[in-house]
Amino acid sequence: MTLALKGIHHLTAITADAPGNLRFYTEVLGLRLVKKTVNQDDTSAYHLFYADGKATPGTDITFFDWPAQRETRGNHAVSRTGLRIAGRASLDYWHARLTEAGVATGAITELDGRASLDFEDPEGQRLRLIDDGGTGEANPWDASSVPAKHQFRGLGPITMAVPDLARTAPVLTELMNMREVRTYEADGASVHVFEMGEGGPAAELHVAVDPSLPAAGQGAGGVHHVAFRAADVEELHAWTERVRGFRVPSSGEVERYYFRSLYFREPNGVLFEIATDGPGFAVDEPMETLGESLSLPPFLEPKRAQIEAGLKPLDRQGKDRT
Repeated sequence: MTLALKGIHHLTAITADAPGNLRFYTEVLGLRLVKKTVNQDDTSAYHLFYADGKATPGTDITFFDWPAQRETRGNHAVSRTGLRIAGRASLDYWHARLTEAGVATGAITELDGRASLDFEDPEGQRLRLIDDGGTGEANPWDASSVPAKHQFRGLGPITMAVPDLARTAPVLTELMNMREVRTYEADGASVHVFEMGEGGPAAELHVAVDPSLPAAGQGAGGVHHVAFRAADVEELHAWTERVRGFRVPSSGEVERYYFRSLYFREPNGVLFEIATDGPGFAVDEPMETLGESLSLPPFLEPKRAQIEAGLKPLDRQGKDRT
C-alpha cells in the first residue's frame, strides 16, 4: 500500500505580541485556545495553539512568541493560510464581522473554484477563508463568540511561494506521494495544486510560482512551518525511513508529547513537518479545561518555576487571564 499523508496537521506562525495574538484569535476569530505551552527548543517563548472545540488534528494554527521584526514577504515561505468555513452565508458573516472589527479585509471572490475571503491579522499574518462546502467533520466550540454554523472547520489549503517549481515538485510527488491535480492564476503567480490523502481543501498544498519575487525574511506575521498528518507513530516511522531513503536531511523523529514529529526542508527552503494525529492535547489536561493553565511536557516539568518566571504575562494589565 502506498504511504499517504492524511492532510494538513497544523501550521505554526510567529507573533511578537502574544497578548494581542491571544485576543485576536480567541475574541475576533472565535477560536479556542487548546494548549498554552512553551517552545520546547526555546522555553522563554510561549507556544500558543488555537483550534476547534475538540482540538482536532488539522484544525490548529499555532504561534511562537518571539521578539521579531515583521516578516519580509517573498519566495521560499508559506504565503497564505486557509481557514475552512461552510457556505456563502458564512463568508458574508465573516466579511461583516471582520470589517466591523477593523481587520484588513478584501472582497469575497471566486478563487480556484471556491468562494474565498482574504484578510490579515494585526501583525500582517495572511489568512484566507475558504468555503469548503460543509463536507467532512466539524466540531464547534460552545464558548465561542462566533455562532457554531459560522465557526472555522479547520485548516486548508496552505499556500507557499517559490521561484521555481522544478525543485519543489519532485519532493511533493515522489517523496511525499502528493498528486498535482490542477493549476490556476492568482496575484501574478501560477499556482499548482497538490493534494494528499482523500483530497479536498483540508488536504491541499498550493504552490505559487513567481520568479520575480524577492526572498522572504522570516519574522512576525510570517509562518515558521507547515505540518502534515501521519496517522500514528508506526506510520511516522515509515515516513522517517522514506525521507532517509531519499537522502533528504531531517531532524530525525522528535517527541513533542502531544504528537511525534519529523522535520525537513523542501529544496526551496520551506520547513515541513510530518506529525502524528495522537496522542493529542488532552493527554495532560481535561478536554473541558484545555488551554486554561500552562502545560509543560514531562521533561520540562522540573523546570516549571524557572520557565514561568521567564514568561511575559498574556494579559496586558499584568495578569494571565488564561
